[in-house]
Amino acid sequence: MPPVVHPTNLYSETRAGKLSSAVTGARARVYVPNRQSNDVYVIDPATLKVVDRFRVGINPQHIVPSWDLKTLWVTNNAEGRSDGSLTPIDPTTGKPGKSIPVDDPYNMYFTPDGKSAIVVAEALKRLDFRDPHTMKLQSSLAVAACPGINHADFSIDGRYAIFTCEFGGSLAKIDFVNRKVVGYLKLSRGGMPQDIRISPDGRVFYVADMHADGVFVIDGDKFVEIGFVPTGIGTHGLYPSRDGTKLYVANRASHKVYGPPKGKGSVSVIDFASRTVVATWPIPGGGSPDMGNVSADGRTLWLAGRFDDVVYAIDTTSGEVKFVKVGKEPHGLTVWPQPGRYSLGHTGNLR
Repeated sequence: MPPVVHPTNLYSETRAGKLSSAVTGARARVYVPNRQSNDVYVIDPATLKVVDRFRVGINPQHIVPSWDLKTLWVTNNAEGRSDGSLTPIDPTTGKPGKSIPVDDPYNMYFTPDGKSAIVVAEALKRLDFRDPHTMKLQSSLAVAACPGINHADFSIDGRYAIFTCEFGGSLAKIDFVNRKVVGYLKLSRGGMPQDIRISPDGRVFYVADMHADGVFVIDGDKFVEIGFVPTGIGTHGLYPSRDGTKLYVANRASHKVYGPPKGKGSVSVIDFASRTVVATWPIPGGGSPDMGNVSADGRTLWLAGRFDDVVYAIDTTSGEVKFVKVGKEPHGLTVWPQPGRYSLGHTGNLR
């Protein structure tokens, strides 16, 4: 994998303005997968207008930047069916290409060396390693004791990753050098762990849990739970600020997989240094902030309003919220381009 530039801040190369030459020519857009309407809405962040819309596969869940930053992949997992697929988007045109049939692609990551895509086959409790360009299957790893495997992040040296087991209230640690399961960790008060992100210094992982209404703190090397930070109802998505000092936490306002609209949704801001909440931004009128990412300049946090069919553009200084109407049940949107040298997947876990 590319070397860590600053050992105390693995997000140093994702600061505002540090755009790679690989994203030259990419249109500034927000891509929104709508799970129920089976389409992607494209938003111009400058005007907050939907400028395009196109059909993709069945149940698009996340839009994932490729390791080389040249393709955005829509993961269409076709829940309960056998016709899952990945749809490539060319970020220089904003247009989709031909979908590739793939088993149950709920989410997708990339090995730190960029040699494999990792399709997270949630329903199959399996990680499928695929060619990162053609998506031809290379190998598979069963993660049998991890029901609802879905989100992950990698250690600072890329040697292991920790995955959340949504329906097991637990975590799975995977050795990516030998491609084997190291073990599992049951969370003390966890019921439904969601997103996971590593701290800037690589010492701990933060795990959002939508039943525990907060974020667990995990020592990744020792694979033990060392703390918990209460945030809000239905804690879900996690996104580091562009300066690497804060963690934005989306609280989806429900303990259910499919919740009601206009809930008590909010965003909590955790200070990485103190591991405490330093601000809370409620969604005006109620809402359901889910997955997304931070704009390239760090000024806007973009999140899907999962149960409200909107996207939130949140000012990262004031917490002011603007709304964009989108399709039915928006989920793992991505903002593009983003700063960074390479992508580890999800909606833009760049380093």
